[in-house]
Amino acid sequence: MEQKRIDHDFSLQAVPQSHRNGFWKMLMLMLGFTFFSASMVAGGTLGLGLSMMQFIGIVLAGNLILGAYTGTLAYISAKTGLSTHLLTRYAFGEKGSYLSSFLLSATQIGWFGVGVAMFAVPVQKVTGMDTTVLILIFGILMTATAFFGMKALTILSFVAVPAIIALGGFSALEAVDGLGGLDGFMQYQPTETLGAAAALTIGVGSFISGGTLTPDFTRFAKSPKVGVSTTVIAFLIGNSLMFAFGAIGAIVTGQSDISEVMFVQGLIIPAIIVLGLNIWTTNDNAIYAASLGISNITKIKKNKVVIINGIIGTIFAMWLYNNFVGFLTTLGSVLPPIGAILIADYFIVRRGKYPAFEKMTFKAVNWNAIAAWVLGAGAAKFLPGIPPLNGLIGAAVVYVVLSIIAAKAAEANLNLEAEKVTEL
Repeated sequence: MEQKRIDHDFSLQAVPQSHRNGFWKMLMLMLGFTFFSASMVAGGTLGLGLSMMQFIGIVLAGNLILGAYTGTLAYISAKTGLSTHLLTRYAFGEKGSYLSSFLLSATQIGWFGVGVAMFAVPVQKVTGMDTTVLILIFGILMTATAFFGMKALTILSFVAVPAIIALGGFSALEAVDGLGGLDGFMQYQPTETLGAAAALTIGVGSFISGGTLTPDFTRFAKSPKVGVSTTVIAFLIGNSLMFAFGAIGAIVTGQSDISEVMFVQGLIIPAIIVLGLNIWTTNDNAIYAASLGISNITKIKKNKVVIINGIIGTIFAMWLYNNFVGFLTTLGSVLPPIGAILIADYFIVRRGKYPAFEKMTFKAVNWNAIAAWVLGAGAAKFLPGIPPLNGLIGAAVVYVVLSIIAAKAAEANLNLEAEKVTEL
Protein backbone atom coordinates (compact mmCIF):
# COMPACT_ATOMS: atom_id res chain seq x y z
CA MET A 1 0.00 0.00 0.00
CA GLU A 2 2.88 2.36 0.79
CA GLN A 3 4.36 1.87 -2.69
CA LYS A 4 1.24 3.32 -4.32
CA ARG A 5 1.68 6.61 -2.52
CA ILE A 6 5.20 7.22 -3.86
CA ASP A 7 5.52 10.14 -6.28
CA HIS A 8 7.82 8.56 -8.87
CA ASP A 9 8.48 11.96 -10.43
CA PHE A 10 9.61 13.38 -7.06
CA SER A 11 8.08 16.71 -7.97
CA LEU A 12 8.41 18.07 -4.41
CA GLN A 13 11.57 16.31 -3.20
CA ALA A 14 15.02 15.19 -4.28
CA VAL A 15 15.26 12.11 -6.51
CA PRO A 16 16.78 9.25 -4.45
CA GLN A 17 19.73 7.28 -5.87
CA SER A 18 17.52 4.19 -6.22
CA HIS A 19 15.54 5.95 -8.97
CA ARG A 20 18.47 7.42 -10.93
CA ASN A 21 19.39 6.47 -14.52
CA GLY A 22 22.69 5.54 -16.16
CA PHE A 23 24.49 6.99 -19.19
CA TRP A 24 22.50 5.52 -22.10
CA LYS A 25 19.04 6.25 -20.73
CA MET A 26 20.06 9.80 -19.89
CA LEU A 27 21.74 10.30 -23.27
CA MET A 28 18.62 9.27 -25.18
CA LEU A 29 16.44 11.44 -22.94
CA MET A 30 18.68 14.48 -23.43
CA LEU A 31 18.98 13.92 -27.19
CA GLY A 32 15.18 13.89 -27.34
CA PHE A 33 15.24 17.11 -25.31
CA THR A 34 17.50 18.82 -27.90
CA PHE A 35 15.50 17.62 -30.94
CA PHE A 36 13.66 20.92 -31.19
CA SER A 37 11.89 22.34 -34.26
CA ALA A 38 12.90 25.92 -33.40
CA SER A 39 16.56 24.87 -33.72
CA MET A 40 15.88 23.84 -37.32
CA VAL A 41 14.31 27.22 -38.03
CA ALA A 42 17.37 28.89 -36.49
CA GLY A 43 19.61 26.61 -38.55
CA GLY A 44 17.76 27.66 -41.70
CA THR A 45 18.33 31.33 -40.91
CA LEU A 46 22.04 30.71 -40.29
CA GLY A 47 22.38 28.55 -43.40
CA LEU A 48 20.97 31.28 -45.63
CA GLY A 49 23.17 33.98 -44.09
CA LEU A 50 26.58 32.28 -43.70
CA SER A 51 29.09 30.34 -45.74
CA MET A 52 29.34 26.69 -44.76
CA MET A 53 32.58 27.14 -42.83
CA GLN A 54 31.10 30.12 -40.99
CA PHE A 55 27.96 28.08 -40.31
CA ILE A 56 29.97 25.20 -38.82
CA GLY A 57 31.96 27.60 -36.64
CA ILE A 58 28.88 29.43 -35.32
CA VAL A 59 26.97 26.20 -34.63
CA LEU A 60 29.91 24.68 -32.74
CA ALA A 61 30.50 27.89 -30.76
CA GLY A 62 26.79 28.27 -29.95
CA ASN A 63 26.41 24.69 -28.81
CA LEU A 64 29.59 24.85 -26.74
CA ILE A 65 28.10 27.86 -24.92
CA LEU A 66 24.76 26.06 -24.52
CA GLY A 67 26.56 22.89 -23.43
CA ALA A 68 28.56 24.80 -20.80
CA TYR A 69 25.43 26.52 -19.46
CA THR A 70 23.18 23.45 -19.42
CA GLY A 71 26.02 21.15 -18.35
CA THR A 72 26.66 23.33 -15.29
CA LEU A 73 22.97 23.20 -14.39
CA ALA A 74 23.07 19.43 -14.98
CA TYR A 75 25.91 19.11 -12.46
CA ILE A 76 23.94 20.95 -9.77
CA SER A 77 20.77 18.93 -10.34
CA ALA A 78 22.54 15.55 -10.50
CA LYS A 79 24.42 16.43 -7.32
CA THR A 80 21.29 17.49 -5.42
CA GLY A 81 18.56 15.48 -7.20
CA LEU A 82 16.42 18.63 -7.42
CA SER A 83 14.39 20.13 -10.27
CA THR A 84 14.88 23.69 -11.52
CA HIS A 85 11.88 24.83 -9.49
CA LEU A 86 13.08 23.34 -6.19
CA LEU A 87 16.61 24.65 -6.78
CA THR A 88 15.25 28.19 -7.17
CA ARG A 89 14.06 28.08 -3.55
CA TYR A 90 17.70 28.30 -2.41
CA ALA A 91 18.45 31.44 -4.42
CA PHE A 92 15.03 33.12 -4.68
CA GLY A 93 13.39 31.93 -1.44
CA GLU A 94 10.28 29.75 -1.25
CA LYS A 95 7.77 32.42 -2.25
CA GLY A 96 10.30 34.07 -4.57
CA SER A 97 10.67 30.78 -6.46
CA TYR A 98 6.99 31.02 -7.41
CA LEU A 99 7.81 33.89 -9.78
CA SER A 100 10.40 31.89 -11.70
CA SER A 101 8.22 28.77 -11.65
CA PHE A 102 5.26 30.69 -13.03
CA LEU A 103 7.29 32.30 -15.83
CA LEU A 104 8.96 29.01 -16.79
CA SER A 105 5.69 27.07 -16.63
CA ALA A 106 3.59 29.62 -18.52
CA THR A 107 6.17 29.72 -21.31
CA GLN A 108 6.32 25.93 -21.60
CA ILE A 109 2.52 25.49 -21.58
CA GLY A 110 2.34 28.11 -24.33
CA TRP A 111 4.97 26.31 -26.43
CA PHE A 112 3.16 23.02 -25.84
CA GLY A 113 0.05 24.49 -27.45
CA VAL A 114 2.05 25.96 -30.32
CA GLY A 115 3.73 22.58 -30.88
CA VAL A 116 0.39 20.75 -31.07
CA ALA A 117 -0.77 23.19 -33.75
CA MET A 118 2.59 22.97 -35.56
CA PHE A 119 1.82 19.26 -36.06
CA ALA A 120 -1.86 19.61 -36.89
CA VAL A 121 -1.64 22.38 -39.51
CA PRO A 122 0.77 20.77 -42.02
CA VAL A 123 -0.70 17.29 -41.54
CA GLN A 124 -4.19 18.67 -42.25
CA LYS A 125 -2.93 20.23 -45.48
CA VAL A 126 -1.45 16.94 -46.65
CA THR A 127 -4.08 14.47 -45.42
CA GLY A 128 -7.26 16.55 -45.32
CA MET A 129 -8.00 15.36 -41.77
CA ASP A 130 -9.85 17.82 -39.53
CA THR A 131 -7.43 20.13 -37.70
CA THR A 132 -9.41 20.01 -34.44
CA VAL A 133 -9.34 16.20 -34.43
CA LEU A 134 -5.59 16.17 -35.03
CA ILE A 135 -5.04 18.68 -32.23
CA LEU A 136 -7.11 16.61 -29.80
CA ILE A 137 -5.39 13.33 -30.69
CA PHE A 138 -1.87 14.68 -30.51
CA GLY A 139 -2.57 16.78 -27.42
CA ILE A 140 -3.90 13.71 -25.57
CA LEU A 141 -0.95 11.53 -26.62
CA MET A 142 1.67 14.07 -25.55
CA THR A 143 -0.10 14.74 -22.26
CA ALA A 144 -0.21 10.98 -21.64
CA THR A 145 3.57 10.50 -21.96
CA ALA A 146 4.17 13.45 -19.65
CA PHE A 147 1.60 12.05 -17.19
CA PHE A 148 3.44 8.72 -16.94
CA GLY A 149 6.61 10.59 -16.17
CA MET A 150 10.29 10.00 -16.71
CA LYS A 151 9.98 6.35 -17.77
CA ALA A 152 7.55 7.24 -20.56
CA LEU A 153 9.73 10.18 -21.66
CA THR A 154 12.76 7.87 -21.82
CA ILE A 155 10.90 5.20 -23.82
CA LEU A 156 9.66 7.84 -26.26
CA SER A 157 13.21 9.14 -26.72
CA PHE A 158 14.51 5.62 -27.45
CA VAL A 159 11.94 5.39 -30.27
CA ALA A 160 12.06 8.97 -31.55
CA VAL A 161 15.81 9.70 -31.58
CA PRO A 162 16.89 6.87 -33.97
CA ALA A 163 13.81 7.43 -36.18
CA ILE A 164 14.43 11.16 -36.58
CA ILE A 165 18.16 10.64 -37.24
CA ALA A 166 17.53 7.89 -39.82
CA LEU A 167 14.59 9.42 -41.69
CA GLY A 168 15.73 13.02 -41.40
CA GLY A 169 19.29 12.06 -42.32
CA PHE A 170 18.09 10.25 -45.46
CA SER A 171 16.05 13.28 -46.51
CA ALA A 172 18.97 15.66 -45.85
CA LEU A 173 21.35 13.52 -47.93
CA GLU A 174 18.83 13.44 -50.77
CA ALA A 175 18.55 17.23 -50.59
CA VAL A 176 22.35 17.66 -50.63
CA ASP A 177 22.59 15.43 -53.70
CA GLY A 178 20.30 17.90 -55.45
CA LEU A 179 22.98 20.58 -54.98
CA GLY A 180 25.68 18.42 -56.56
CA GLY A 181 26.71 16.47 -53.49
CA LEU A 182 28.70 17.52 -50.44
CA ASP A 183 31.24 19.48 -52.47
CA GLY A 184 28.49 21.54 -54.08
CA PHE A 185 26.83 22.11 -50.71
CA MET A 186 30.08 23.26 -49.07
CA GLN A 187 30.61 25.77 -51.92
CA TYR A 188 27.30 27.51 -51.14
CA GLN A 189 27.62 31.26 -50.66
CA PRO A 190 24.80 33.38 -49.17
CA THR A 191 23.27 36.25 -51.11
CA GLU A 192 22.83 38.28 -47.90
CA THR A 193 25.40 37.87 -45.13
CA LEU A 194 24.71 37.63 -41.41
CA GLY A 195 27.07 39.25 -38.88
CA ALA A 196 28.92 37.06 -36.36
CA ALA A 197 27.23 38.61 -33.30
CA ALA A 198 23.76 38.26 -34.82
CA ALA A 199 24.51 34.69 -35.90
CA LEU A 200 25.78 33.69 -32.46
CA THR A 201 22.72 35.32 -30.88
CA ILE A 202 20.50 33.09 -33.03
CA GLY A 203 22.63 30.02 -32.31
CA VAL A 204 22.55 30.47 -28.54
CA GLY A 205 19.14 32.11 -28.22
CA SER A 206 17.25 29.33 -29.99
CA PHE A 207 17.50 26.97 -27.02
CA ILE A 208 18.84 28.85 -24.01
CA SER A 209 15.42 29.46 -22.43
CA GLY A 210 14.51 25.76 -22.74
CA GLY A 211 17.98 24.82 -21.52
CA THR A 212 17.23 26.59 -18.24
CA LEU A 213 14.92 23.64 -17.48
CA THR A 214 17.73 21.07 -17.87
CA PRO A 215 17.68 20.19 -14.12
CA ASP A 216 14.10 18.90 -14.44
CA PHE A 217 15.57 15.94 -16.37
CA THR A 218 19.19 15.59 -15.28
CA ARG A 219 18.19 15.24 -11.61
CA PHE A 220 17.55 11.61 -12.60
CA ALA A 221 21.21 11.06 -13.57
CA LYS A 222 23.10 8.52 -11.45
CA SER A 223 25.99 10.94 -10.95
CA PRO A 224 27.09 14.45 -11.89
CA LYS A 225 29.46 12.87 -14.44
CA VAL A 226 26.52 11.17 -16.19
CA GLY A 227 24.37 14.31 -16.03
CA VAL A 228 27.05 16.64 -17.40
CA SER A 229 28.42 14.31 -20.10
CA THR A 230 25.03 13.37 -21.54
CA THR A 231 23.88 16.98 -21.56
CA VAL A 232 26.98 18.31 -23.31
CA ILE A 233 26.97 15.46 -25.85
CA ALA A 234 23.27 16.03 -26.55
CA PHE A 235 23.86 19.68 -27.38
CA LEU A 236 26.99 19.07 -29.45
CA ILE A 237 25.34 16.25 -31.45
CA GLY A 238 21.56 16.61 -31.17
CA ASN A 239 21.23 20.37 -31.40
CA SER A 240 23.95 20.61 -34.05
CA LEU A 241 22.07 18.00 -36.10
CA MET A 242 18.89 20.09 -35.89
CA PHE A 243 20.81 23.14 -37.11
CA ALA A 244 22.28 21.13 -39.97
CA PHE A 245 18.85 19.80 -41.01
CA GLY A 246 17.50 23.35 -40.98
CA ALA A 247 20.38 24.76 -43.03
CA ILE A 248 20.19 22.02 -45.65
CA GLY A 249 16.44 22.36 -45.97
CA ALA A 250 16.50 26.15 -46.26
CA ILE A 251 19.28 26.22 -48.85
CA VAL A 252 17.86 23.47 -51.06
CA THR A 253 14.08 23.90 -50.75
CA GLY A 254 13.47 27.12 -48.81
CA GLN A 255 11.97 25.08 -45.93
CA SER A 256 13.84 24.92 -42.60
CA ASP A 257 11.91 22.08 -40.94
CA ILE A 258 13.19 18.72 -42.24
CA SER A 259 9.64 17.35 -42.23
CA GLU A 260 8.62 20.18 -44.61
CA VAL A 261 11.56 19.22 -46.82
CA MET A 262 10.30 15.64 -46.82
CA PHE A 263 6.83 16.81 -47.84
CA VAL A 264 8.45 18.63 -50.81
CA GLN A 265 10.37 15.43 -51.66
CA GLY A 266 7.13 13.44 -51.69
CA LEU A 267 8.08 11.44 -48.57
CA ILE A 268 4.66 11.96 -47.01
CA ILE A 269 4.53 9.15 -44.42
CA PRO A 270 8.14 9.58 -43.26
CA ALA A 271 7.51 13.34 -43.06
CA ILE A 272 4.50 12.87 -40.77
CA ILE A 273 6.48 10.43 -38.60
CA VAL A 274 9.45 12.78 -38.26
CA LEU A 275 7.24 15.84 -37.71
CA GLY A 276 5.19 14.07 -35.06
CA LEU A 277 8.12 12.52 -33.17
CA ASN A 278 10.18 15.71 -33.28
CA ILE A 279 7.39 17.85 -31.85
CA TRP A 280 6.39 15.10 -29.42
CA THR A 281 9.86 14.86 -27.82
CA THR A 282 9.84 18.64 -27.39
CA ASN A 283 6.28 18.98 -26.15
CA ASP A 284 6.28 16.18 -23.60
CA ASN A 285 9.41 17.69 -22.04
CA ALA A 286 7.75 21.13 -22.06
CA ILE A 287 4.53 20.05 -20.37
CA TYR A 288 6.44 17.85 -17.90
CA ALA A 289 8.68 20.75 -16.88
CA ALA A 290 5.72 23.15 -16.71
CA SER A 291 3.89 20.79 -14.39
CA LEU A 292 6.88 20.60 -12.04
CA GLY A 293 6.77 24.40 -11.84
CA ILE A 294 3.06 24.50 -11.02
CA SER A 295 3.65 21.73 -8.45
CA ASN A 296 6.25 23.96 -6.77
CA ILE A 297 3.63 26.70 -6.43
CA THR A 298 0.55 24.63 -5.54
CA LYS A 299 2.27 21.66 -3.78
CA ILE A 300 0.08 19.34 -5.90
CA LYS A 301 1.91 16.32 -7.34
CA LYS A 302 3.02 16.58 -10.96
CA ASN A 303 0.88 13.80 -12.47
CA LYS A 304 -2.31 15.65 -11.49
CA VAL A 305 -1.08 19.05 -12.68
CA VAL A 306 0.10 17.70 -16.04
CA ILE A 307 -3.46 16.78 -17.04
CA ILE A 308 -4.70 20.33 -16.41
CA ASN A 309 -1.73 21.87 -18.21
CA GLY A 310 -2.17 19.50 -21.15
CA ILE A 311 -5.86 20.37 -21.44
CA ILE A 312 -5.10 24.12 -21.36
CA GLY A 313 -2.36 23.81 -23.99
CA THR A 314 -4.53 21.62 -26.25
CA ILE A 315 -7.66 23.79 -26.03
CA PHE A 316 -5.76 26.99 -26.83
CA ALA A 317 -3.37 25.41 -29.37
CA MET A 318 -4.57 27.23 -32.49
CA TRP A 319 -5.03 30.53 -30.67
CA LEU A 320 -1.48 30.34 -29.28
CA TYR A 321 -0.15 29.34 -32.71
CA ASN A 322 -1.84 32.29 -34.43
CA ASN A 323 -1.29 34.98 -31.80
CA PHE A 324 1.39 34.26 -29.26
CA VAL A 325 4.57 32.92 -30.89
CA GLY A 326 6.23 36.36 -30.80
CA PHE A 327 5.15 36.92 -27.19
CA LEU A 328 6.46 33.51 -26.10
CA THR A 329 9.79 34.22 -27.80
CA THR A 330 10.03 37.53 -25.94
CA LEU A 331 9.04 35.90 -22.64
CA GLY A 332 11.65 33.22 -23.20
CA SER A 333 14.37 35.88 -23.26
CA VAL A 334 13.81 36.65 -19.58
CA LEU A 335 14.28 33.03 -18.45
CA PRO A 336 18.07 32.45 -18.83
CA PRO A 337 19.00 34.88 -16.01
CA ILE A 338 17.18 32.48 -13.65
CA GLY A 339 19.65 29.72 -14.54
CA ALA A 340 22.59 32.11 -14.20
CA ILE A 341 21.47 33.03 -10.68
CA LEU A 342 21.18 29.33 -9.74
CA ILE A 343 24.73 28.72 -10.96
CA ALA A 344 26.12 31.78 -9.16
CA ASP A 345 24.29 30.90 -5.95
CA TYR A 346 25.49 27.29 -5.91
CA PHE A 347 29.12 27.68 -6.96
CA ILE A 348 30.07 31.15 -5.71
CA VAL A 349 27.74 32.21 -2.89
CA ARG A 350 27.27 28.71 -1.35
CA ARG A 351 30.66 27.35 -2.51
CA GLY A 352 29.24 24.20 -4.07
CA LYS A 353 27.30 23.01 -1.02
CA TYR A 354 23.55 23.09 -0.53
CA PRO A 355 22.05 21.86 2.75
CA ALA A 356 19.69 18.89 2.28
CA PHE A 357 16.40 20.09 0.81
CA GLU A 358 14.21 18.38 3.42
CA LYS A 359 16.13 20.06 6.25
CA MET A 360 16.10 23.56 4.80
CA THR A 361 14.14 26.49 6.15
CA PHE A 362 13.96 28.83 3.18
CA LYS A 363 13.58 32.61 3.18
CA ALA A 364 10.21 33.81 1.96
CA VAL A 365 11.78 36.02 -0.72
CA ASN A 366 15.42 36.77 -1.50
CA TRP A 367 15.17 40.23 -3.02
CA ASN A 368 18.79 40.09 -4.16
CA ALA A 369 17.85 37.32 -6.59
CA ILE A 370 14.76 39.18 -7.81
CA ALA A 371 16.83 42.33 -8.43
CA ALA A 372 19.55 40.34 -10.22
CA TRP A 373 16.95 38.65 -12.42
CA VAL A 374 15.37 42.01 -13.39
CA LEU A 375 18.76 43.58 -14.17
CA GLY A 376 19.92 40.48 -16.06
CA ALA A 377 16.79 40.53 -18.22
CA GLY A 378 17.38 44.26 -18.79
CA ALA A 379 20.98 43.58 -19.84
CA ALA A 380 19.77 41.01 -22.36
CA LYS A 381 17.24 43.45 -23.76
CA PHE A 382 19.14 46.75 -23.88
CA LEU A 383 22.93 46.22 -23.85
CA PRO A 384 24.85 45.84 -27.12
CA GLY A 385 26.51 42.54 -27.93
CA ILE A 386 25.03 39.04 -27.65
CA PRO A 387 21.76 39.33 -25.66
CA PRO A 388 21.65 35.79 -24.15
CA LEU A 389 25.22 36.13 -22.84
CA ASN A 390 24.51 39.66 -21.58
CA GLY A 391 21.59 38.27 -19.59
CA LEU A 392 23.54 35.36 -18.14
CA ILE A 393 26.64 37.33 -17.17
CA GLY A 394 24.70 40.38 -15.98
CA ALA A 395 22.40 38.40 -13.68
CA ALA A 396 25.25 36.32 -12.23
CA VAL A 397 27.49 39.33 -11.52
CA VAL A 398 24.72 41.41 -9.96
CA TYR A 399 23.60 38.49 -7.78
CA VAL A 400 27.10 37.79 -6.46
CA VAL A 401 27.76 41.49 -5.75
CA LEU A 402 24.44 41.94 -3.94
CA SER A 403 25.00 38.73 -1.95
CA ILE A 404 28.45 39.92 -0.82
CA ILE A 405 27.05 43.31 0.21
CA ALA A 406 24.20 41.63 2.11
CA ALA A 407 26.61 39.24 3.87
CA LYS A 408 28.88 42.11 4.95
CA ALA A 409 25.90 44.14 6.17
CA ALA A 410 24.66 41.16 8.20
CA GLU A 411 28.14 40.65 9.67
CA ALA A 412 28.36 44.33 10.60
CA ASN A 413 24.96 44.15 12.33
CA LEU A 414 26.06 41.09 14.31
CA ASN A 415 29.24 42.86 15.41
CA LEU A 416 27.21 45.92 16.42
CA GLU A 417 24.82 43.79 18.44
CA ALA A 418 27.78 42.04 20.11
CA GLU A 419 29.30 45.41 21.07
CA LYS A 420 26.00 46.53 22.61
CA VAL A 421 25.82 43.35 24.69
CA THR A 422 29.44 43.85 25.83
CA GLU A 423 28.74 47.44 26.90
CA LEU A 424 25.79 46.27 28.98
